[in-house]
Formats: sequence, structure tokens, C-alpha cells
Amino acid sequence: MRIRLLLIFLVLIQKGLIGQEQEKTKFVEAIEDNSYFVEEAYNQEAGVVQHISSGYYKMSPTKDFMYSFTQEWPVGSEKHQLSYTVGYSWLNSNSTNGIPDFLINYRYQLTGHDDFITLAPRFSIIFPTGNENKGLGNGVLGYQFNLPMSKRLTNAFACHANVGLTLLPGAKSVDLSNNENKNNLLNINMGASLIWLATQKLNLMFEVLHNIYRIPNPSNKMETVHETVVSPGFRYAIDVKQLQIVPGIAIPTTIRDGKSDTGIFFYLSFEHPF
Repeated sequence: MRIRLLLIFLVLIQKGLIGQEQEKTKFVEAIEDNSYFVEEAYNQEAGVVQHISSGYYKMSPTKDFMYSFTQEWPVGSEKHQLSYTVGYSWLNSNSTNGIPDFLINYRYQLTGHDDFITLAPRFSIIFPTGNENKGLGNGVLGYQFNLPMSKRLTNAFACHANVGLTLLPGAKSVDLSNNENKNNLLNINMGASLIWLATQKLNLMFEVLHNIYRIPNPSNKMETVHETVVSPGFRYAIDVKQLQIVPGIAIPTTIRDGKSDTGIFFYLSFEHPF
């Protein structure tokens, strides 16, 4: 049912693409920022840096708050982008807190705005800076690949889609007999979003993300777990000379193992020349 929901959403976006004229269209300017759960395929322009803060508050089954900070830099031109992501987490109703795993990311602008679809594949290395015994990290060097795809449909709408995977080789786990095991963990992600450009400064957003986890159960048998995130939200751009500030909020609902929980996602971006 959850995969079907995502597929229906992708088909609707595809129909919107097919229904358009193939000739290049000059659209009005609009916010091109980061979505919250579905990555957009726009690298940083040459000479422009972006600082992104986000916070995710989950109320069940325990009260958790995860903060992350990402800084994105162009390398020579818009073709190449380097970024890093650091954070701090308060888990299990603040009984556990600390630094999670650290990411270094590289993105290549494969196609641009003038092409039929914008593509910017990303490769990331996940460093095991988080304490796996406290649930703050995975304890191994990991690798992540994601393919963001973006398309401006009309002056009023843009859509984005992602396909990617995360590999954590040799991650440790403890089974019911207190034996320590090592397994290769795999996460496959698929997602799509539709952005309504309500005004030049205001975007209303609807994102759907589906994750497929390959993880060990308490008996150390590998199981496949499905998780779906459905998230409506908004963002608003504030321009102060050459500085653009983009605050935003979303209300994501996560569905996993037949249970759902709703949280609050906070976003704040600063973008300026350097």
C-alpha cells in the first residue's frame, strides 16, 4: 500500500511532464532551495555558500530531537559541490544525547536547468563519529549514493524525485544470546515531492519518501523493513541585500510496522556570496 502510494505520486508527476510542450520555457524566478526529505538537484552557484540548519522532533514512542547542520560549497563552478553534515541528537526522552555520524558529500551537476530534467548525483562517506552503543551511530564507515532529479513543470509547480541507497558494511549487532555479530546493512530510498510555487517567495510542499531497510532481527536473521514518510510543509524566502534567508516547517508522518507517528520538522537556511 505504501509503495503503491509512492508509485501513484510518481505517475502523476510523470503525466505532468508528458503533458508539457518539449520546447524550452522561460519560467519566472522562484525559490530553489533544499527540500526536507526529498533532495533537489540544484548545486550551489559559483561564489555562493549555503548554511542549513534542521531539527526533527518526534513525540512517539519516545520524545526525540535530532539537529543537523549542513554547509554546501561550490568547487570552482556549479558543476562540483562539496558539503558536510554534522549534528547533535537527544534520544529516548533525553536519556541519551551526543554527536551522530558525520557525512562528507560530493555532488556533480550532470544536467542543468536548460535540459529536459535536472540531475545531480551525490556520493557521501559516512564516518562513525556517533556512539553505536547509545544508538547515535552505526560504528562503521558507510557509503551513500543518491540520484536527485528535478523538473520545473510550470510557473506554479516543480517536482523532484530521488532514488538511492546506503551501505554499512560489517555493522555490529548483539543477538538474544548476547553474541556479537557483524552484518552488511542496506537501505534503499525512493521519494518524490511536488512544490507549489504559491508566490515568488512562498512554497507549499508535499513530499513522500519510502525506505526499505535490510537489517538483522533480535535472532540475527536478516529482515526487510519498510518505512514511509508523508510530509506536507512550507518554506518562505526573505531577501536582505545579497543574503537569502529561508525558514520552513513540515509535519512528517512516519508509517512503519503498521504504526504511525507524527513529528515536526524545522528548517532554516542562509545563502550568500563569499
